[in-house]
Amino acid sequence: MKFTIQREQLLRPLQLVTGVVERRQTLPVLANLLIKASEDGLEITGTDLEVELVATCPAVVDQPGDATLPARKLADIWRSLAEGAEVSVAVEGDRAVVRSGRSRFTLATLPAADFPKVSGGDADVSLSVPREQVDQLIDDVSFAMAQQDVRYFLNGMLLEVDTEHARAVATDGHRLAMSTADNQNPDVERRVQVIVPRKGVLELARLLDTDVETIELQVGSNHLKVQSGDFTLTTKLVDGQFPDYEKVIPRDGSRYLIGDRETLKLAFQRASILSNEKYRGVRLILNDEQLTIQANNPEQEEAEEIVSVEFSGDQMEIGFNVSYLLDVLNALDTEQVRLSVSDANSSALIEGIGNESAVYVVMPMRL
Repeated sequence: MKFTIQREQLLRPLQLVTGVVERRQTLPVLANLLIKASEDGLEITGTDLEVELVATCPAVVDQPGDATLPARKLADIWRSLAEGAEVSVAVEGDRAVVRSGRSRFTLATLPAADFPKVSGGDADVSLSVPREQVDQLIDDVSFAMAQQDVRYFLNGMLLEVDTEHARAVATDGHRLAMSTADNQNPDVERRVQVIVPRKGVLELARLLDTDVETIELQVGSNHLKVQSGDFTLTTKLVDGQFPDYEKVIPRDGSRYLIGDRETLKLAFQRASILSNEKYRGVRLILNDEQLTIQANNPEQEEAEEIVSVEFSGDQMEIGFNVSYLLDVLNALDTEQVRLSVSDANSSALIEGIGNESAVYVVMPMRL
């Protein structure tokens, strides 16, 4: 195999595909990228057996063939080369030689035949979706995914599609984020729900950082395939039952406050400095026209912030994990937010004023 290509043509594909490769591997070949060179150009594949990313790009191919090269070493070499450099890669036997100007690197290769493929299977549903829409759904909810919960179905994002909308939901059991995008999907005959694993969501978010207008989604019984320009991401799905999110969202908040999002965010950030480092609890005192935020810690240090808000209902006190509140305020992009709650033991519903596409639920804390 031998090909020549400009550094910039392969830089982003290499970085994205390498991102899928795990640093610790059970199989040595999983630390490598599969590179296939043909008259059509290059096809580069990286996988961890759960997520697979394939990138294609044009190149001058002198000798077609395939081989696997060390992912991170190749990406680091490529990144270190001069801008605008022309790079040649030649594979002979179990060695690959990368040349650019006066630089030469010799890398060990492994047989392409040993490289595994993520089995996709047939798609139950195929649809085209605006890239910005999927990007927004992930931005709105991804922070609420669990990380290493024993309830494995929480370590990911629920993706729901029907004839009229696409929706993303994530929860870690303490807070829930839901974002809905109106989208006519006439090809979807019934509501489809799948759980995309955490890594698949994060890699998809990186992939969508581009100027492609439309992406293709193919949803199967155990996989999700996403085509975005020159990239194809395939991820296995989480096999489990996602919680019934509709039951979690409170709809009867008899008390609510409306305040400036940026003002509230800064007040919570300041109060959080003196909150308990482990539990991160803050007390909210709601009454006429003002919100009092109090925090303290085991060293008997205290913080208090008073914020002017619109408030409707009887005075009350309620506790929350301040990190969860800040995550929501960072995810929202409206000037004003509404926080609704019925009593001190019920979850709070938080949403942006003027943009109801995303809603957030945060469970209270006992302080």
